Amino acid sequence: MPSTQTPPIAGAAIDPPSLRPPIDDAAIERVAPAQLRARLEALKGEGCAMLLDLGAVDYQLRKPRFDVVYHLLALPAKKASVNEVGTPKRMRLLCGVDDGEHLPSVMDLWKSADWAEREVYDLFGIVFDGHADLRRIQMPHDWEGHPLRKDYPMRGPARERAPRPSFANKSNVVAGTPPAGRTLEALQEEVKRARGS
Repeated sequence: MPSTQTPPIAGAAIDPPSLRPPIDDAAIERVAPAQLRARLEALKGEGCAMLLDLGAVDYQLRKPRFDVVYHLLALPAKKASVNEVGTPKRMRLLCGVDDGEHLPSVMDLWKSADWAEREVYDLFGIVFDGHADLRRIQMPHDWEGHPLRKDYPMRGPARERAPRPSFANKSNVVAGTPPAGRTLEALQEEVKRARGS
C-alpha cells in the first residue's frame, strides 16, 4: 500500500518506518546510539534470545544519515502451546547513526552478530567498537570506499577517475548505420587506436 504522505523535504529528518503500515507481529522501537547497548541487553534479558538479522540503510539527505536495524526474536522459554509457538514475539530496533559515529558490538550477546556487523562495516563503513575481528567480509581488502552508500560512484572509485573511451558512448557509429557491414571493423579499429596499438 503506497504512502499517502507528501514526499519529505530534502534534508528534513523523517523516520521512514513511520511512513509504512504497522507490522502486526513486530514491535518497532527507535533508540539513540548511547542507549543501544543497554536496550539490547535488556531485550535479551526479556527473552529475545535470537538475533535474526542486523543490517543498515543509508538515507543520504537525512540526519542521522544511517539506520542500523536489529531484528530480534523471543521464543517461549517455557512449555508453550501450539498458538504461542506459532506467534513468537518479534522486535525491530532502529538506531540512527551519523557518518563517522561508532556503535558498540553485540557479538558477545549474540554470536550471529559477528558476520552481520562485518557486512555493515564493509558495505556502509559503520564501525562497531569491541568487535573481535572487524574487517571486510565481501569486498577485497584493498577496495576503496563502501559500495552501499548512496554517494558511492556508480563505476567504483578507481574507474570513476579513469576517462571513458569515445567508443563507449557509440558516438563513432553514425545514426542509421545498418548492423551489418563495416560497423564491427570500425569499432575494432577505434579500440586499437584508443589503446595505442
